[in-house]
Amino acid sequence: MAELLTDLRAETASLEALLQPLDESDWERPTPAEGWAVRDQVSHLAWFDDAAVLAATDPAAYRAALEGFTSVDDIAASKRGLAPDELLAWFRTSRARSLEVFATLGARDRLPWFGPDMSAASFVTARLMETWAHGQDVADALGATRQPTARLRHVATMGVRARPYSFAVRGLPAPAEPVRVELVTPDGGTWTAGPADAAALVRGTMLDFCLVVTQRIHLSDTGLEAIGEPARAWMEVAQCFAGPPGKGRSPKSGADQGHSG
Repeated sequence: MAELLTDLRAETASLEALLQPLDESDWERPTPAEGWAVRDQVSHLAWFDDAAVLAATDPAAYRAALEGFTSVDDIAASKRGLAPDELLAWFRTSRARSLEVFATLGARDRLPWFGPDMSAASFVTARLMETWAHGQDVADALGATRQPTARLRHVATMGVRARPYSFAVRGLPAPAEPVRVELVTPDGGTWTAGPADAAALVRGTMLDFCLVVTQRIHLSDTGLEAIGEPARAWMEVAQCFAGPPGKGRSPKSGADQGHSG
C-alpha cells in the first residue's frame, strides 16, 4: 500500500503540473474523449475521488448513493458551471482526502465499487490508472508529451487482471486459452505476465499496452503484436476500467489494420 500510495501521489503531481499553468480557455480545449474538454477530465477524477472516499468510509451510504448514479457524461455536464480555479481546488481537495483515507486501509480490505468489490490495493491501483489515463487525455488536448514512467507497471497489471472482465462486460465468453504478455518497460527492461509456454502472445512496449487497455489508442495505431486469436480477441475489447463497455478510439488511419500473427 505504501508503494502504491507513493506512486499515486507522483501521478497526481504529474497531472497537476499540466493543469497549473493553464489559462481559462485551455480548460475548454477538447480532449480525445468525445464531447469532453479538459475541465470534464478533471471534474470526472474529482467526483470519483469523492465517491472512493465514501466507498472506503461508509460502504452502506456509498451503495445507497450508487442507486442514483446515471452516467459519467451526466456528471461531467453537471459540473460545467464551475470555474477552472474551483475545479482545480476541488480536485486537489478530493485527491488529498482520498489519499488520507487510503492510507488507513489494509491491502486486503474489501471495498465496493461500480464493478465487483475490490481489495484496497486494487482500489488504489484503479485510482492511479484513472489518473494516468485521464491525464493522457489532458496531455493530448494540450499537445503535451509525457514521458512514460515505472508507474505504468500498475496499469499493466490491472490490464492483465481485467482480461476476463473485458469480455464479461460485453456479454462475451473469454477464450479459455492463456495469453502471455511480454512488454518493454520505460527503462528498457522486460515485464511479463502469463504462462511462458502460452501459444497466444501480446508483445510490445508497456506504454502501448497501457494505452490500449485504458482505451486511449486503437490497437492498429500501436506497435503491439497480438499473436494468436485469444490475444487478438482480448486486445480488441481490452478494458481495465469499471463500468459499461467503453467506446474506445477510432484508428487514426481510418482502417482497422491491427497487428496479429
